[in-house]
Amino acid sequence: MMFRLLAMDVDGTLTDGSVFIDAAGNEFKRFDIQDGMGMALFRKAGGKVAWISGRFSAVTELRARELHVDFLANGVAEKLPVLRKIAAEAGVTAGEVIFIGDDVNDRECVRWAGLGVAVANAVPALKASASHVTQRSGGNGAIREVVDMVLASEAGEG
Repeated sequence: MMFRLLAMDVDGTLTDGSVFIDAAGNEFKRFDIQDGMGMALFRKAGGKVAWISGRFSAVTELRARELHVDFLANGVAEKLPVLRKIAAEAGVTAGEVIFIGDDVNDRECVRWAGLGVAVANAVPALKASASHVTQRSGGNGAIREVVDMVLASEAGEG
């Protein structure tokens, strides 16, 4: 497997960027089930999954546990040092990392990773930095699209 770490932002990448908060302070987010399956397929193929979120969220922690995400950094100001640390812990090089994001705070990670991806709804500055832009938007199957593309490409290599 050429890519061994699938890392991503959460809000706007795994979700559509919406955060719903009720009067009692309860937070709600919508995650795409096919994205979850995509991460499971990547892990089944031997890879590891990391989520690096700039915004702390208990909902993010819960969903990460449900999906058996290997690495979670929840509420991180500077993402690239965290991504580098996770890559080192996973025993992978930058060239073996996929990073998927949607906004300017993901730009350093997208540039550093072997495959830097911007979701379709990403800001133009991130799209300009990415080596690939998805057809699908964050929260609407963009992660699954990337996983399917990478796994199909790697299956064709053998």
